[in-house]
Amino acid sequence: MDDRGHLTTEQRNPRSMRLDRLSTRQAFELINEEDATVAAAVRAAGADLCRAIDLVVGAFRSGGRLIYVGAGTSGRLGVLDAAECPPTFLSDPTMVQGVIAGGAEALTRSVEGAEDSLADGAAAMDECGVGCTDVVLAIATGGTTPYVHGALARARQRGAATVFLACVPWEQVRDDADVSIRVVTGPEVLTGSTRLKAGTATKMVLNMITTIAMVQVGKVYENLMVDVNASVNAKLVDRGVRIIQAVTGRPREDARRLLEAARGQVKTAIAMHIVGGDRTTAERRLAEAGGHLSRVSGG
Repeated sequence: MDDRGHLTTEQRNPRSMRLDRLSTRQAFELINEEDATVAAAVRAAGADLCRAIDLVVGAFRSGGRLIYVGAGTSGRLGVLDAAECPPTFLSDPTMVQGVIAGGAEALTRSVEGAEDSLADGAAAMDECGVGCTDVVLAIATGGTTPYVHGALARARQRGAATVFLACVPWEQVRDDADVSIRVVTGPEVLTGSTRLKAGTATKMVLNMITTIAMVQVGKVYENLMVDVNASVNAKLVDRGVRIIQAVTGRPREDARRLLEAARGQVKTAIAMHIVGGDRTTAERRLAEAGGHLSRVSGG
Protein backbone atom coordinates (compact mmCIF):
# COMPACT_ATOMS: atom_id res chain seq x y z
CA MET A 1 0.00 0.00 0.00
CA ASP A 2 1.43 3.35 -1.05
CA ASP A 3 1.95 6.13 1.49
CA ARG A 4 -0.15 9.11 0.35
CA GLY A 5 0.85 11.34 3.26
CA HIS A 6 2.84 13.69 1.05
CA LEU A 7 -0.24 14.79 -0.91
CA THR A 8 -1.49 18.26 -0.03
CA THR A 9 -5.05 16.95 0.27
CA GLU A 10 -3.88 14.48 2.95
CA GLN A 11 -1.80 16.88 5.03
CA ARG A 12 -2.97 18.52 8.22
CA ASN A 13 -4.16 22.12 8.07
CA PRO A 14 -2.32 24.13 10.75
CA ARG A 15 -5.28 26.51 11.02
CA SER A 16 -7.65 23.76 12.14
CA MET A 17 -5.49 21.88 14.64
CA ARG A 18 -7.93 22.81 17.44
CA LEU A 19 -11.06 22.04 15.41
CA ASP A 20 -12.48 19.73 18.08
CA ARG A 21 -12.27 22.53 20.67
CA LEU A 22 -13.88 25.31 18.68
CA SER A 23 -17.35 26.68 19.30
CA THR A 24 -19.95 26.37 16.57
CA ARG A 25 -19.34 29.97 15.53
CA GLN A 26 -15.55 29.58 15.53
CA ALA A 27 -15.77 26.41 13.42
CA PHE A 28 -18.10 28.17 11.00
CA GLU A 29 -15.69 31.11 10.64
CA LEU A 30 -12.76 28.78 10.04
CA ILE A 31 -14.46 26.68 7.36
CA ASN A 32 -15.92 29.77 5.71
CA GLU A 33 -12.49 31.41 5.54
CA GLU A 34 -10.96 28.27 4.04
CA ASP A 35 -13.78 28.00 1.48
CA ALA A 36 -13.10 31.59 0.43
CA THR A 37 -9.71 30.47 -0.93
CA VAL A 38 -11.20 28.03 -3.44
CA ALA A 39 -12.13 30.54 -6.13
CA ALA A 40 -8.55 31.82 -6.27
CA ALA A 41 -7.28 28.26 -6.67
CA VAL A 42 -9.68 27.71 -9.56
CA ARG A 43 -8.59 30.99 -11.14
CA ALA A 44 -4.94 29.93 -10.94
CA ALA A 45 -5.81 26.90 -13.09
CA GLY A 46 -7.66 29.06 -15.61
CA ALA A 47 -5.40 28.50 -18.62
CA ASP A 48 -5.69 24.73 -18.45
CA LEU A 49 -9.39 24.93 -17.65
CA CYS A 50 -9.98 26.98 -20.81
CA ARG A 51 -8.00 24.46 -22.86
CA ALA A 52 -10.24 21.71 -21.53
CA ILE A 53 -13.38 23.70 -22.37
CA ASP A 54 -12.18 24.15 -25.94
CA LEU A 55 -11.73 20.38 -26.22
CA VAL A 56 -15.31 19.87 -25.02
CA VAL A 57 -16.67 22.46 -27.44
CA GLY A 58 -14.88 20.69 -30.28
CA ALA A 59 -16.36 17.37 -29.19
CA PHE A 60 -19.88 18.78 -29.03
CA ARG A 61 -19.56 20.36 -32.47
CA SER A 62 -18.46 17.06 -33.97
CA GLY A 63 -21.26 15.08 -32.33
CA GLY A 64 -19.08 13.75 -29.53
CA ARG A 65 -19.65 13.52 -25.80
CA LEU A 66 -18.19 14.70 -22.51
CA ILE A 67 -17.80 11.76 -20.13
CA TYR A 68 -16.91 12.37 -16.49
CA VAL A 69 -15.22 9.56 -14.56
CA GLY A 70 -14.67 9.55 -10.82
CA ALA A 71 -15.05 7.74 -7.52
CA GLY A 72 -16.76 8.82 -4.32
CA THR A 73 -17.46 12.55 -4.10
CA SER A 74 -15.69 13.18 -7.41
CA GLY A 75 -17.84 10.63 -9.20
CA ARG A 76 -21.05 11.92 -7.64
CA LEU A 77 -20.27 15.48 -8.69
CA GLY A 78 -19.64 14.32 -12.26
CA VAL A 79 -22.94 12.45 -12.37
CA LEU A 80 -24.71 15.48 -10.86
CA ASP A 81 -23.36 17.89 -13.45
CA ALA A 82 -24.26 15.49 -16.27
CA ALA A 83 -27.79 15.07 -14.93
CA GLU A 84 -28.33 18.83 -14.76
CA CYS A 85 -27.41 19.52 -18.39
CA PRO A 86 -30.58 18.26 -20.15
CA PRO A 87 -33.03 20.38 -18.09
CA THR A 88 -30.75 23.42 -18.26
CA PHE A 89 -29.69 23.28 -21.90
CA LEU A 90 -32.15 20.87 -23.55
CA SER A 91 -29.14 18.73 -24.39
CA ASP A 92 -29.42 15.07 -25.33
CA PRO A 93 -28.93 12.99 -22.15
CA THR A 94 -26.03 11.19 -23.83
CA MET A 95 -24.18 14.44 -24.58
CA VAL A 96 -22.75 14.72 -21.05
CA GLN A 97 -22.44 11.53 -19.02
CA GLY A 98 -21.16 10.65 -15.58
CA VAL A 99 -19.44 7.37 -14.71
CA ILE A 100 -18.84 6.51 -11.05
CA ALA A 101 -16.86 3.66 -9.56
CA GLY A 102 -19.29 1.20 -8.04
CA GLY A 103 -22.14 2.15 -10.36
CA ALA A 104 -25.55 3.50 -9.40
CA GLU A 105 -25.32 2.14 -5.85
CA ALA A 106 -22.35 4.43 -5.19
CA LEU A 107 -24.48 7.52 -5.81
CA THR A 108 -26.34 7.14 -2.53
CA ARG A 109 -24.10 4.84 -0.52
CA SER A 110 -20.33 4.64 -0.19
CA VAL A 111 -18.73 1.79 -2.17
CA GLU A 112 -15.15 2.54 -1.16
CA GLY A 113 -13.42 -0.53 -2.57
CA ALA A 114 -14.70 0.17 -6.07
CA GLU A 115 -12.10 2.87 -6.65
CA ASP A 116 -9.12 0.52 -6.37
CA SER A 117 -9.51 -1.32 -9.69
CA LEU A 118 -7.67 -0.10 -12.78
CA ALA A 119 -9.39 -2.82 -14.82
CA ASP A 120 -12.87 -1.69 -13.80
CA GLY A 121 -12.12 1.87 -14.87
CA ALA A 122 -10.89 0.63 -18.25
CA ALA A 123 -13.94 -1.61 -18.65
CA ALA A 124 -16.23 1.35 -17.98
CA MET A 125 -14.77 3.16 -20.99
CA ASP A 126 -15.35 0.09 -23.13
CA GLU A 127 -18.94 -0.10 -21.94
CA CYS A 128 -19.46 3.57 -22.85
CA GLY A 129 -18.04 2.97 -26.31
CA VAL A 130 -15.61 5.85 -25.90
CA GLY A 131 -14.20 7.02 -29.22
CA CYS A 132 -12.22 9.67 -31.04
CA THR A 133 -14.98 12.30 -30.96
CA ASP A 134 -15.35 12.15 -27.18
CA VAL A 135 -13.69 13.92 -24.26
CA VAL A 136 -13.14 11.91 -21.08
CA LEU A 137 -12.65 14.05 -17.99
CA ALA A 138 -11.17 12.01 -15.16
CA ILE A 139 -11.63 13.42 -11.66
CA ALA A 140 -9.45 12.42 -8.72
CA THR A 141 -9.04 15.19 -6.16
CA GLY A 142 -6.12 13.41 -4.49
CA GLY A 143 -4.77 12.41 -7.89
CA THR A 144 -4.18 8.71 -7.24
CA THR A 145 -7.52 6.88 -7.72
CA PRO A 146 -6.73 3.67 -9.68
CA TYR A 147 -10.23 3.39 -11.21
CA VAL A 148 -9.85 6.87 -12.66
CA HIS A 149 -6.36 6.24 -14.02
CA GLY A 150 -7.53 2.99 -15.57
CA ALA A 151 -10.35 4.82 -17.30
CA LEU A 152 -8.02 7.57 -18.46
CA ALA A 153 -5.52 5.15 -19.97
CA ARG A 154 -8.23 3.20 -21.81
CA ALA A 155 -9.84 6.38 -23.10
CA ARG A 156 -6.51 7.41 -24.61
CA GLN A 157 -6.14 3.98 -26.19
CA ARG A 158 -9.58 4.35 -27.74
CA GLY A 159 -8.66 7.72 -29.25
CA ALA A 160 -10.60 10.07 -26.98
CA ALA A 161 -9.32 13.46 -25.89
CA THR A 162 -8.55 13.33 -22.18
CA VAL A 163 -8.60 15.76 -19.27
CA PHE A 164 -7.43 15.08 -15.73
CA LEU A 165 -8.69 17.12 -12.78
CA ALA A 166 -6.95 16.92 -9.40
CA CYS A 167 -6.45 19.16 -6.39
CA VAL A 168 -2.79 18.31 -5.85
CA PRO A 169 0.24 19.67 -7.75
CA TRP A 170 1.32 17.79 -10.88
CA GLU A 171 4.72 17.17 -9.28
CA GLN A 172 3.06 15.09 -6.55
CA VAL A 173 0.96 12.93 -8.89
CA ARG A 174 1.57 12.97 -12.64
CA ASP A 175 -0.85 12.08 -15.40
CA ASP A 176 -0.80 11.51 -19.17
CA ALA A 177 -3.94 13.43 -20.11
CA ASP A 178 -4.06 15.90 -22.98
CA VAL A 179 -4.95 18.61 -20.47
CA SER A 180 -4.14 18.44 -16.76
CA ILE A 181 -6.15 20.80 -14.54
CA ARG A 182 -4.63 21.22 -11.10
CA VAL A 183 -6.74 23.23 -8.65
CA VAL A 184 -4.48 23.18 -5.61
CA THR A 185 -6.82 23.79 -2.68
CA GLY A 186 -4.37 22.79 0.06
CA PRO A 187 -5.00 20.82 3.25
CA GLU A 188 -8.62 20.41 4.31
CA VAL A 189 -10.05 21.71 7.59
CA LEU A 190 -10.88 18.09 8.37
CA THR A 191 -7.75 16.24 7.32
CA GLY A 192 -8.23 14.21 4.16
CA SER A 193 -11.92 15.09 3.76
CA THR A 194 -11.86 16.15 0.12
CA ARG A 195 -15.65 16.58 0.12
CA LEU A 196 -14.82 20.02 1.55
CA LYS A 197 -12.57 22.47 -0.38
CA ALA A 198 -11.59 19.98 -3.07
CA GLY A 199 -15.23 19.05 -3.60
CA THR A 200 -16.23 22.69 -3.83
CA ALA A 201 -13.47 23.30 -6.37
CA THR A 202 -14.58 20.30 -8.41
CA LYS A 203 -18.17 21.56 -8.52
CA MET A 204 -16.99 24.99 -9.64
CA VAL A 205 -14.81 23.53 -12.39
CA LEU A 206 -17.49 21.21 -13.76
CA ASN A 207 -20.06 24.02 -13.70
CA MET A 208 -17.72 26.20 -15.74
CA ILE A 209 -16.88 23.50 -18.26
CA THR A 210 -20.43 22.57 -19.19
CA THR A 211 -21.87 26.07 -18.91
CA ILE A 212 -19.25 27.73 -21.12
CA ALA A 213 -19.21 24.84 -23.58
CA MET A 214 -23.00 24.96 -23.92
CA VAL A 215 -22.85 28.72 -24.47
CA GLN A 216 -20.27 28.20 -27.22
CA VAL A 217 -22.49 25.73 -29.09
CA GLY A 218 -25.52 28.03 -29.05
CA LYS A 219 -27.49 26.85 -26.04
CA VAL A 220 -27.65 30.36 -24.55
CA TYR A 221 -28.74 33.76 -25.88
CA GLU A 222 -27.17 36.71 -24.04
CA ASN A 223 -27.37 35.33 -20.48
CA LEU A 224 -30.68 33.53 -20.93
CA MET A 225 -31.40 29.78 -20.95
CA VAL A 226 -33.25 29.91 -24.25
CA ASP A 227 -32.61 26.29 -25.19
CA VAL A 228 -35.12 24.86 -22.77
CA ASN A 229 -38.32 22.86 -23.07
CA ALA A 230 -40.92 25.04 -21.36
CA SER A 231 -43.71 22.50 -21.65
CA VAL A 232 -42.52 20.31 -18.78
CA ASN A 233 -43.93 22.11 -15.73
CA ALA A 234 -45.51 25.40 -14.62
CA LYS A 235 -42.21 26.88 -13.43
CA LEU A 236 -40.56 26.37 -16.80
CA VAL A 237 -43.61 27.64 -18.71
CA ASP A 238 -43.48 30.84 -16.66
CA ARG A 239 -39.72 31.16 -17.17
CA GLY A 240 -40.07 30.52 -20.90
CA VAL A 241 -42.75 33.18 -21.26
CA ARG A 242 -40.65 35.71 -19.34
CA ILE A 243 -37.59 34.95 -21.46
CA ILE A 244 -39.58 35.48 -24.65
CA GLN A 245 -40.93 38.75 -23.24
CA ALA A 246 -37.44 39.92 -22.31
CA VAL A 247 -36.01 39.22 -25.76
CA THR A 248 -38.95 40.20 -27.98
CA GLY A 249 -40.64 42.91 -25.94
CA ARG A 250 -44.00 41.26 -26.52
CA PRO A 251 -46.80 41.37 -23.91
CA ARG A 252 -47.07 38.31 -21.68
CA GLU A 253 -50.11 36.85 -23.43
CA ASP A 254 -48.49 37.24 -26.86
CA ALA A 255 -45.34 35.59 -25.55
CA ARG A 256 -47.38 32.69 -24.16
CA ARG A 257 -49.14 32.13 -27.50
CA LEU A 258 -45.79 32.25 -29.32
CA LEU A 259 -44.41 29.64 -26.93
CA GLU A 260 -47.41 27.39 -27.59
CA ALA A 261 -46.95 27.75 -31.35
CA ALA A 262 -43.31 26.72 -30.88
CA ARG A 263 -44.45 23.63 -28.95
CA GLY A 264 -42.74 24.78 -25.78
CA GLN A 265 -39.34 25.45 -27.37
CA VAL A 266 -38.24 28.88 -26.16
CA LYS A 267 -35.43 29.36 -28.68
CA THR A 268 -37.71 28.40 -31.54
CA ALA A 269 -40.36 30.84 -30.31
CA ILE A 270 -37.85 33.70 -30.29
CA ALA A 271 -36.58 32.70 -33.73
CA MET A 272 -40.19 32.76 -35.00
CA HIS A 273 -40.44 36.34 -33.76
CA ILE A 274 -37.15 37.32 -35.41
CA VAL A 275 -37.86 35.80 -38.82
CA GLY A 276 -41.56 36.60 -38.78
CA GLY A 277 -42.36 33.04 -39.84
CA ASP A 278 -43.77 29.76 -38.61
CA ARG A 279 -42.09 27.09 -36.51
CA THR A 280 -40.69 25.17 -39.49
CA THR A 281 -39.09 28.28 -40.95
CA ALA A 282 -37.65 29.25 -37.57
CA GLU A 283 -36.18 25.81 -37.00
CA ARG A 284 -34.57 25.85 -40.44
CA ARG A 285 -33.02 29.25 -39.84
CA LEU A 286 -31.73 28.11 -36.45
CA ALA A 287 -30.14 25.07 -38.06
CA GLU A 288 -28.48 27.31 -40.66
CA ALA A 289 -27.16 29.46 -37.80
CA GLY A 290 -25.65 26.46 -36.04
CA GLY A 291 -28.16 26.79 -33.23
CA HIS A 292 -27.00 30.31 -32.30
CA LEU A 293 -30.01 32.57 -31.88
CA SER A 294 -27.81 35.67 -32.18
CA ARG A 295 -26.95 34.61 -35.75
CA VAL A 296 -30.57 34.29 -36.91
CA SER A 297 -31.50 37.27 -39.07
CA GLY A 298 -34.97 38.61 -39.83
CA GLY A 299 -37.00 37.55 -42.86
